[in-house]
Amino acid sequence: MQNCTRTNRVRWDVAHNGLNRKHCAQEVKKEMAYKYIAEEWAKPEESFVEELMRQRLIEWRRQHTITRIDRPTRLDRARKLGYKAKQGFVIARTRVRRGGLRKQRPRSGRRPKRMGVKKFKPAKSLRLIAEERAAKKFPNLEVLNSYWVGEDGRHKWFEVIMLDPNHPVIKTDKDISWITQKQHRNRALRSLTSAGKKVRSLRRKGRGAEKFRPSKRKGAKGAQ
Repeated sequence: MQNCTRTNRVRWDVAHNGLNRKHCAQEVKKEMAYKYIAEEWAKPEESFVEELMRQRLIEWRRQHTITRIDRPTRLDRARKLGYKAKQGFVIARTRVRRGGLRKQRPRSGRRPKRMGVKKFKPAKSLRLIAEERAAKKFPNLEVLNSYWVGEDGRHKWFEVIMLDPNHPVIKTDKDISWITQKQHRNRALRSLTSAGKKVRSLRRKGRGAEKFRPSKRKGAKGAQ
């Protein structure tokens, strides 16, 4: 009787390990697929991505500034930033003009340094501007993150990952349900996303970053 029980237990362990091995093989295949996609996007000029994006940009120029799409263009990047192929997730591709803030030269004479034409830098990154525009376009959604997908001589395109905080699938997802809390409302417009924190220099910590918190302006003036 004891031998029979031990034999059954061994057979069950073998079957269980076999199922785990099959599941692990599927996960490895997914990871390898994301790896190859990331390698191709790392150097587009050396892969098929450059020619593919050249054809896509022709179509994207004809579309609206903010376009909702069914699936992400860069699946590996979207998955790394929290995207899931489930209800409640929305992808929006946003076009932002690129270039400096050069202005028209004034008609009246003045010193070149007082012309106010060159050497003006925007206080926000183009990726943060894309997130803010997408947040205003879809006021019932919250911005999770964004990533670059293409550019030409005049524009840059970013894909913004957005969530519906009122969707039951988002509320029950343990990985992303934090975004349904009230303190995360309009997080893109308050520069609480990754792009916003980078602009505010909140990625720097320790020595040399004493005046970046709670903000650049408040930290520079000191506690008041």
